[in-house]
Amino acid sequence: MIHTFSFPTAISFGAGARELVGEHLAARGKRRPLVITDRGVARLPVFAAFLESLVKGGLQPAAFEDVFGNPVRAQVAGAVAAFARHRADAIVGFGGGAALDVAKAAALMAHHPGDLFDYEDGREGALPFTAEIPYWVAVPTTAGTGSEVGRSTVIADEISHVKKIVFSPRLLAQAVFADPELTIGLPAPVTAATGMDALTHCVEAYLAKGWHPLCDGIALEGLRLAARSLVRCVRKPGDLAARGDMLMASMMGAVAFQKGLGVTHSCAHALSAAVDMHHGLANAVMIDHALKHNADAVPERFATLAEVAGLPVRDAEGFLAWLVDLKQDLSIPAGLAAAGVPAAARARLPDLALADGCHQNNPRTCTRVDFARIFAEAT
Repeated sequence: MIHTFSFPTAISFGAGARELVGEHLAARGKRRPLVITDRGVARLPVFAAFLESLVKGGLQPAAFEDVFGNPVRAQVAGAVAAFARHRADAIVGFGGGAALDVAKAAALMAHHPGDLFDYEDGREGALPFTAEIPYWVAVPTTAGTGSEVGRSTVIADEISHVKKIVFSPRLLAQAVFADPELTIGLPAPVTAATGMDALTHCVEAYLAKGWHPLCDGIALEGLRLAARSLVRCVRKPGDLAARGDMLMASMMGAVAFQKGLGVTHSCAHALSAAVDMHHGLANAVMIDHALKHNADAVPERFATLAEVAGLPVRDAEGFLAWLVDLKQDLSIPAGLAAAGVPAAARARLPDLALADGCHQNNPRTCTRVDFARIFAEAT
């Protein structure tokens, strides 16, 4: 069964939802979509079948398949060039968070002048969004970032590897086709890392300072779904109900973090900049170490997190202990050394984390000394 709802984007959710994309585009007069995906997904039979479904629907798709790793500006430029060559009239982002972020950025830059980072959120003198943004839809193949329902794209600088955020409600996909069948073939490590990304979004959004009951409620339900289904997805990869739970938790986390994120994400972004670590894995490695910093600041919130996760010990200590056990169950490295982060790179992490904006929403202030301690304890 396909469920349809708008929150905040029109979403078609359920097994087989990907098969609705061609009809959806054709009904809106689109004929030449550019399908943006990553190198791994491009090699899968399901991607070839998806392109064939668009052709059978009377469309003339082209594919841009050169997304890989943490996406950088050059990948966006390549996608924009492919959009122009194909004379495309729409974009389909088909893949994980990296492919969807490149699709979103390419939609922005298809008709806007200048450089992508001229539109960086919070940059002094940033250019306004004034030109047309092509119609674009999202088809997520992982349950992690929730980029399909996000209003921002995160793209790294090729030289520094520092991630930059471009934000606008105009970047929202016009439609999302969330099909849990597309996540079944993910390898266990990818399922674990992306799932921990979704869980981290829910937890940090709930802990973020500020008053936002809407986001708090969404974050807690996302955590409940992830707590009951993430390990099931890894141990029983064909469990479609569990896959659906995680795909929904991913979207809920992305909606909830409109409220803000926190110290875990600043640590994770530092790791991505220093050693190009996958974002979800970086969150997973750091979450228990980083959240310990917040335990005394919002004990009542940790108690609620523990209750929603179904834990017998409903306090910060119980919740943090559960995260440690969860990481072990998912074969996530316990710390930086286990994750293969070299000592030389670790020295850079506190400064990189301090420069990241996510910790500004953390419920407890985090200084460079605090970051140094967190990373030292995570070694």
